This record gives sequence, C-alpha cells and structure tokens, in this order.
Amino acid sequence: MSGRGKPRSVRAKSPEPAHAKNPVRAKSARQPLKEPVKDTKKETHQATDEYNPKKTKEHKQPKRTTEEKAPVPQKCVEVKTGSRMVKKGYSVDSNPNKILFTTIEQLKIKKKQKSESASIVNDTVKHIMDHMKKCTECFKDVNELRTGSYYENLKISNPDEFDVMLTVPVERVDIRPFGDVGAFYSVAFKRGKHSLDRFLCEDSTISASGMLTEFRNEVKKCVKILKGVYKKKGCPAVTLLINGTGTVPISLDIVLGLEVRSSWPTLTQGGIDKIDIWLGTKVKKEQKLKGYYLVPKYEGKGTVERDGVCARDAWRISFSHVEKSILTNHGSQKTCCEASGTRCCRKLCLKLLKHLLDLLKAENPSLSKFCSYHAKTTLLHACCSRTQDSDWEAAQLGLCFQQLLEDFEGHLKDGMLPNFFIPKHNLLGSGHDRRSCQFLARRIEEERNNGFPIFRK
Repeated sequence: MSGRGKPRSVRAKSPEPAHAKNPVRAKSARQPLKEPVKDTKKETHQATDEYNPKKTKEHKQPKRTTEEKAPVPQKCVEVKTGSRMVKKGYSVDSNPNKILFTTIEQLKIKKKQKSESASIVNDTVKHIMDHMKKCTECFKDVNELRTGSYYENLKISNPDEFDVMLTVPVERVDIRPFGDVGAFYSVAFKRGKHSLDRFLCEDSTISASGMLTEFRNEVKKCVKILKGVYKKKGCPAVTLLINGTGTVPISLDIVLGLEVRSSWPTLTQGGIDKIDIWLGTKVKKEQKLKGYYLVPKYEGKGTVERDGVCARDAWRISFSHVEKSILTNHGSQKTCCEASGTRCCRKLCLKLLKHLLDLLKAENPSLSKFCSYHAKTTLLHACCSRTQDSDWEAAQLGLCFQQLLEDFEGHLKDGMLPNFFIPKHNLLGSGHDRRSCQFLARRIEEERNNGFPIFRK
C-alpha cells in the first residue's frame, strides 16, 4: 500500500523524502502528467477564447509540483426540467456560448459555393428579364428587385434558395383594403390606358390571379431552352429548380410584383414608426419615401368575396425592400459591424433562431407552417425593444439569443405576432392553431434549458 492511502496523522518512520517512498509522486516529479492542469493565472487572458469557435493550438501546461493535488473532475448531475432530463455539469454548461459559436461556424456558406450559385441564378434571371422585355407587351417594363435571406446576408447552410421579384411599375392607382387587417388590397387604375388593361376585372380592378397566370406562362416559355432549369410542379408561385454543375440544387422563386410609388396605406400607421428610437426619425422617413410593392397572394379560400372582389384577385402588400435595408444597416450607430466599429450579434441571433426552427420542423412536420419570416419579425420587434448596439454585443451572444428566444416564446404563447409594418396583421392568426404555437414554445424552452442538444446532433 502506497503512502498516499495512509492517514495524515501517521508519520513515516523512515527519514527519506515522501517521493522516494511513493513511486507515483516520484514519477510525477520527473515527468509532466498527461492530464492538463487548470492554470488560473491564464484564465482571464484566455476568457475571450470561448467566444472564438475556431480551433487553436493547445497551450503547454506547467508541470505539477509534489505539493499539488490532482484536480477532481466535476460530476454531472441530472436535473429534471419539465418533461425532460437535463444534465448539468462541465460537459454542458461550463461554456454556454461555445455550442452557439460552433453552430454559427457550421452554418457558414463557403465562398466558392456561394459564388457558383449566384452566377447560375444571375444568368437565369437575366434570361428571364430579356424575354419579358423583348417578347411580351404587358411585362416589358419589369424591374428586378433582389430580396430574401441570401441578399440580406442571412442565408444559412447552403446557397440553395433565392428570391427575385420582377416588378411592374403602376401609377395613378386606387388602392383599397381587402379585409380589415391592412395586409391585402385591391388595385384599380384611376384613369388612362395601361399595358395591364387586359387583366382588368369588371369593376376595373387588376386581377391578381389572371396576371399571375400570364406571368407564369411567360416564365415557363423562356426557361424551356435553359439546360437544367425546370418549373416546379404543383407550386402556386413561379418556382424554378436549377441543377447546376458542381453546385447544390437551387430553388429560385420568381415573384411577380406591382411597384407603387405613393404614400403608404393608412393601416400601416404605427408599424415602422417604432424604429424612431432604434434607427432614428431620418431613417424612418427615408424608408417611407421608397413606396411599397404588391404581390399576388391571398389567405383562405380564393372564392371569398369582399366588395365584389374575389380573394384570389387581391394583392398582399410587401415591404421586403425595407426589411433588406434595415437589416443591412441595423446598428443604432452607423459604424456597427463595420471594420472601424463594434460588432453586434443581431444577425447571428437570427441565423441561430432560423436554424433552430428548421431543426424542430424536421423533427415534427406538424410545425411546417412556421417559417423564417416569423423569426425575422421577432428580431425586428426585439431590436425596437433593445435599441442600443451595446444590448447586442457579439461577446454576449448566449444572453442575447436567450432573450430573443424568450421573445419568440412569448409571441407563441400569446398567439400574437404583429406584422412589423402592419400592427393589426397577426402573423400567427390564419393557419396557426393555438396547440401548435404552445407546442413549439415548449420545445424551444426545453432546448434553452438543456443547452441546445439539438445543435449537437
């Protein structure tokens, strides 16, 4: 039996040093132990490393002296939280930010892959634009508007989804609400002739369904000669599937839109006004001068009529161009996330929430009606509540992401997520039952309490 197992009160008879009688200590005095020893002096200098997901070279640990004791590993304790068992200990909770930054690294898109996909999409869109301008009468004035997560630098995992809106400018139009929430409208020309007159209904309103059908047919005509480009069957939108050489399959949504250059509808009041305390009054005025867009999309049954207009012929208002501008210049200070400024984690939080939502939807298909737009809207509301860049410091990603998740859970539990631009329009209203909202809120809460095990799979 070695000297280490003897009680301290019993003294050794031999005057020899302790390490001479104890071969284990003698060996440790000559050679460094394989198990690393925590160096408390370097702890503060290495604190920032936990926010850096990249692997760094291991630092050599100092040799342990004969008086030092071997560190005792912390035990993992199982704690029951709700309906799941949570393991708390060094294996999960010692560095809550680490798994988030690791996940962010995994979600990054390779530059080469991004460049290849963008080149293919650009060529396809150019071909469609040329066809519309040269071979059609009603769409000869189309303009291109690139929106969506890829162009907002919010795309995750793969550059496999793109959204491009082809807009037709309309002037001197009468815009009337379709319903009382302010999200849908009927559009009619006030006077004069227009290239879109062929799509007018009996009440002189522009038929969204008729114009979309013609637009879809023209897109199908021009992509027939493109190799590897196909119109997705059974999809109400004009969605193209592109199989590019050396790239992942690409889904390209070609969206038809009407560009309206006039003041925003009355029902949008109180929406974007919230950004005054975040981005300033000047920015708000600049955004509202940009006009807005109308896309052929409706909710519910297309045969439902309001004031003689069928739902399928109504248009949904879109502020995707404003969303893109706000998310690109998102700081309360102009230098936020620039080379000379401080980096924030607003976009990182949104990417993580989108990824979490995708994983939960894959886990449970009943959540399929929840989408990334719910996540984006939650962030926009959160930015108006926590307005300063210091509220979103990159080093505080863990805390900021937790707060954003709590915001989203609150919306889900209440069954209320107002459209950022249209206060009366509840994005969790039509098509989202209370049971699915409550279930998603519980799953997100479980992931938070467990340290996001779904990111570790």
